[in-house]
Parts: sequence; C-alpha cells; structure tokens
Amino acid sequence: MRAGIVILPEDRWWAAEPKWRAAEEYGFDHAWTYDHLGWRNLVDGPWFSAIPTLTAAAMVTSRIRLGTFVASPVARHPVSFMRELNTLDDVSDGRFVLGVGAGVDHLHYDGAVVDAPELTPKQRVDRFTEFVEALDGLLMTDKFDFEGEYYRAREARNLPGPVQRPRLPFVVAANGPRTMTLAARFGAGWVTTGKGGATADEWWHGIKELTEVFDRRLDAAGRDRASIQRHLSLDSSPVFSLSSVEAFRDAVGRAGELGFTDVISHWPRSSSPYEGREAVLEQVASDVLPELRAG
Repeated sequence: MRAGIVILPEDRWWAAEPKWRAAEEYGFDHAWTYDHLGWRNLVDGPWFSAIPTLTAAAMVTSRIRLGTFVASPVARHPVSFMRELNTLDDVSDGRFVLGVGAGVDHLHYDGAVVDAPELTPKQRVDRFTEFVEALDGLLMTDKFDFEGEYYRAREARNLPGPVQRPRLPFVVAANGPRTMTLAARFGAGWVTTGKGGATADEWWHGIKELTEVFDRRLDAAGRDRASIQRHLSLDSSPVFSLSSVEAFRDAVGRAGELGFTDVISHWPRSSSPYEGREAVLEQVASDVLPELRAG
C-alpha cells in the first residue's frame, strides 16, 4: 500500500518548504495540497494558490508524486488550466497527478466569492463531466475543439503536451454513482471521502458500500478492477488518522481490507482541523511507512 500526505497551502514558503522536503524524506509516496480560493474556517487566514505551491514543491523534491486534492471546475476553465497542468508536469519531470472533483459551489467559499451560478446536484455533475472530458482531450490533442453547455474550445493548442503520455494521470473524486462512472471512464485512480457518519464504524461501513458500487461501475465500463488505484481520504473519518500511531495503523489496516491501494492523511496542525502532533507523523514515518513499502 502507498501513503500520501496533504499539506494545506497556508504557510509562507519559508515555513512550507521544509514540510514538502520532509514528506519526501519521510517516505511518503505522494503529497497533495488543496485547490481552493479559501476553505472552511481558514478563510480569514493566510492561503496560497495550489499550482504555484506544487510548482515550488517540485523544485525542492525529486521522487515524490505531487497532486491537487482536488481541483474543481468552480473557478477554472479547462483550456487555461490545461496550460498550468502541462507546465507543472514539465517542472516536476512527470511527477504530477491531477486530483479532480465536482466542487460544491455556493455551499463553500469558492463558488460564493466568484459569484458562480448556483447549480443543482445534477448540474454540478454535468459540468464536472464536461470539465473532465475537456481536460482529457486538451491534454492529449493539439488543436482541440470542444463544444459543451458549460465549456467551449476552438483549436486549443497544447504543445509540447505533458511529460507523461498519453497524458498525466487523473485521480477522480467520487462518492456518487455518476461521478464513480466518470472515475471508471477517465481515472487512473479513484478517491473517496465516504458517506459521512457520526462514528468511525459508521464511516467505515459507508466506505465498504462505496467500494461495492465502484466495483460495479468498473465492470460496466469494461475495466479490470485491478487496473485503477483506489485512494481513501482517511481524515474524512471522525477519527484523525494521525491522532496516534495506533489510529494510523488501524485505519491503514481497514483500508487494505477493503481493497484500497493508497491512503491519504493530513499534515498535523496546531489547531482544528487536523489538530495533532508532528511527533506522531515522525513516528509513523519511522515505524509504519517502511512496513507499508515492504508489504
């Protein structure tokens, strides 16, 4: 099993850089940051842009894969975003992974601050589908045309294209049937946050149900179930995965039993959300990550 870490883009680079270096040195397989204009109760504090942050992280690392967790169409257009993705894939020498999700518009800060139209759940998935389809074409085809309800492109150039061929990998966030179908069509990976739950056991029960639905979507798409990486965002559970070494071990074990290939935690912060101690992270890196690699 592989392990990843999310580093929130809230620190000035002199403070953030050591975390990105450490993520690689600790032995994490991938490191991510949020792609939001602002987030939750942190809107009033410092917040930096995901793509420049990941570009800077690419310059101070050499092995670890880097990704957005997750980019959405709420405040992005696929043509301009394609250029940013190609650039980041080039700077990172083919280590970039696009985590992409539908976004929730006015339920969160991003949609409200850009005065995005308030969409129904169906419309959000429709827009997300167009966004992923357009990015897929734009990253693989020079002079690409696209005509949709939400996005259009006319002979969009993409030269020189991404380092990774035929394009950089997509990890599609999906908790519902339609977005799971999209993940089965376009994803090198699937990531889920679960169905919620008041207790950890309820959350894990929901995760099990989602894996069963996703298996059916893969079968319907004609894809081998073993052909796609399965990422689980551990900290969507009521229990912070890095609250203790034991909590991390337990979460990783349960994820493995459900067939997940990758788990993702968050760098501990001094306050909520993800409040914890970096000493736990260091012990996990020392004692648990080598076991995952050996397994």
